[in-house]
Amino acid sequence: MTIDCEAALRTPAPPSRLPNVGTTIFTVMSALAQQVGAVNLGQGFPDFDPDPALPQAVTEAMRAGHHQYPPMAGVPALRQAIARKAAALYGRAYDPDAEVTVTAGATQAILTALLAVVQPGDEVIVLEPCYDSYVPGIELAGGVPVRVPLGEGFRPDFARLAAALTPRTRAIVLNTPHNPSGTVWRADDLQTLWTLLRDTDVLLIGDEVYEHMVYDGQPHASLATHAGLAARSFIVSSFGKTCHVTGWKVGYCLAPAPLMAEFRKVHQFNVFTVNAPMQHGLAAYMADPAPYLGLSAFYQAKRDRFRAGLQRTRLRLLPCEGTYFQCVRYGELAVPERQLDEAAFCEWLTREVGVAAIPLSAFYGDGRSQGIVRLCFAKRDATLEEALRRLARL
Repeated sequence: MTIDCEAALRTPAPPSRLPNVGTTIFTVMSALAQQVGAVNLGQGFPDFDPDPALPQAVTEAMRAGHHQYPPMAGVPALRQAIARKAAALYGRAYDPDAEVTVTAGATQAILTALLAVVQPGDEVIVLEPCYDSYVPGIELAGGVPVRVPLGEGFRPDFARLAAALTPRTRAIVLNTPHNPSGTVWRADDLQTLWTLLRDTDVLLIGDEVYEHMVYDGQPHASLATHAGLAARSFIVSSFGKTCHVTGWKVGYCLAPAPLMAEFRKVHQFNVFTVNAPMQHGLAAYMADPAPYLGLSAFYQAKRDRFRAGLQRTRLRLLPCEGTYFQCVRYGELAVPERQLDEAAFCEWLTREVGVAAIPLSAFYGDGRSQGIVRLCFAKRDATLEEALRRLARL
């Protein structure tokens, strides 16, 4: 018997679960920024350290011996702190034992919610432009993504949303404050949504990771503030965004007990549980609400300084009501590069001007180019000033 050694060593090629997914634009642009020495205003992470009290609390948790598996749903003290925060800010009482789960970041929480409730063939609505993890998560769950474009100024278009609802609609993924546009939903938006959904069984997955970054005196319209919507919602947030520790990958999910029971069935076989000392440290840190209560003022100051600098360039500012992202139009540049599509413009901007940005086209399924790019201002003042100095060349 003759053995074909090359055939024996061949790696099988299984059908891809995500055949249309490649490397994310955030990874691509960050790698290019590092390669050419550009200021990275593309990927959304701070380049400054957290409050020293937070890593100190984690150090103390490690010294106290918190090195083994914590409970599957999360350290009780942290779940209690999360429930207290939701009650204080949004007036909604969540049972820390049955309705709060600590997750390995917000992306894991969103995927877990999708896997928990979406059956093969179910439709899940996403509002475009949307964060790039939503659609792959829906597809991994066997669902059918239904893309509904946001309206003028990236505000919800309820007529289009109503038209997209069918008997097969299982859930809608909402994001406020909105990445990438920086718009925020308001209380009347939630009420309009309720009028569309109250006679349906459609669920909501609320991506609220920028909940503490809402500006100009506006409140954050959390799904938790509306009784009817809260009763059908998974609400996701992120300590990484709130505490300037995106690399820690710790988030959480709030949901009514029947929904959370399904969520935990998936969570326990996905990550089971989350980094123990970080959880204990965060629980101790959250005893003082001042850090997150002051976050909007902290980032609004950065936003205002950054916008003032951008006004000295030929980039046209779009409104920024929340998040730490500023979108700009580049079509008024007095250079041939204004004719480039968004992805090509971002590459040109990174290589030739030395500032990395993200094309808005990356947040659309059809990759449409509207001459808009996203910049992140969650950076040290010195970083922003250097980026503005380079952008002044435009």
